[in-house]
Amino acid sequence: MNRIILQLFAVGFCFAIGQALECYKCKIGLFNVCLTTKETCQQGEQCYSGIGKAAGVLDISMKGCLAEAECNKTQQVNFPSDNSNSTVYTMTKTCCSTDLCNAAPGLPVASGVSLTIATVTALFVANVLV
Repeated sequence: MNRIILQLFAVGFCFAIGQALECYKCKIGLFNVCLTTKETCQQGEQCYSGIGKAAGVLDISMKGCLAEAECNKTQQVNFPSDNSNSTVYTMTKTCCSTDLCNAAPGLPVASGVSLTIATVTALFVANVLV
């Protein structure tokens, strides 16, 4: 009986860890080059990839976590304030909702495999310990 309880706890723990969405973060990228780190989103946020134009000519990009209400919208940033007619950049932010989905195609599959491996490993360790 203890073995079953420990196994259920191990599986539940793996899925509890998997609840936090992990995304790539890049504050600003130029010419399709974006130096990224990883960040964990808060509740109510999704991963996003932003593509835009600065000064109407320079391709820029951003990545990170974004509130769901702000997803799939185009934003215009003006300088020095929102009332100005001088647009600094325009950015369209597209969201997705799986781990590291705001990167190259194929990465979300790898993160699903990682969670599966973690679950199987936890079950194996639970069997060994009991």
